[in-house]
Amino acid sequence: MNLPNKITICRICLIPLFVFFYMANFIPYGKLVAILIFALACFTDFLDGHIARKNGLVTNLGKFLDPIADKVLVMTGLLLVVACPIAPNYGNLAVEQTTFLSVIQPYYVGIIFAMIVLAREFIISAFRQLAATKNVVMAADIYGKVKTVFQFITLIYYFVFAFVIDEFYYAIAGTANTVLNVVGYVLIVATVILTIISGFKYILGNKQVLSDEK
Repeated sequence: MNLPNKITICRICLIPLFVFFYMANFIPYGKLVAILIFALACFTDFLDGHIARKNGLVTNLGKFLDPIADKVLVMTGLLLVVACPIAPNYGNLAVEQTTFLSVIQPYYVGIIFAMIVLAREFIISAFRQLAATKNVVMAADIYGKVKTVFQFITLIYYFVFAFVIDEFYYAIAGTANTVLNVVGYVLIVATVILTIISGFKYILGNKQVLSDEK
């Protein structure tokens, strides 16, 4: 097994570690550790591809593992952001301490975001399977790469936001919280647009796959 494939496997192994620290509220600053692990996993996505292309180490195993690692990483991040509410730290503020908040507020925005991203990934995966049956080779394009970058950036932003809510919500309650939410919305909109465009571009650029001709 070559170095790029080992890096890809390491990325897959980092996912459960990331989930553990993100959800381990009994560990001080566990979410901060989770953010660092997730950022490292995102970095390995670009590192293994760069090494493989630069040194001619592209293999069938790598072509199989790399997209799986990317999709599992993104899907895991989406599930945590959408389905894992945060207990905000109100400090000395006279607020009920048992309140839970969705990281993406209101919560249905996060659900819609996750649905669009996941739908795109499932559609493209099915499209690739169909292409494989016709021996059509489809290379990744710039739109897909930019989409992936924005997905990583958006998820990291919301993981940081979750950490701030969990530890320092008393310091951002009010205007600061509103500003942070607006920044998050901008990232979500940009990511959704790129996700949709990259999906359409990928299919339209390989529309022969949908032909009934063999």
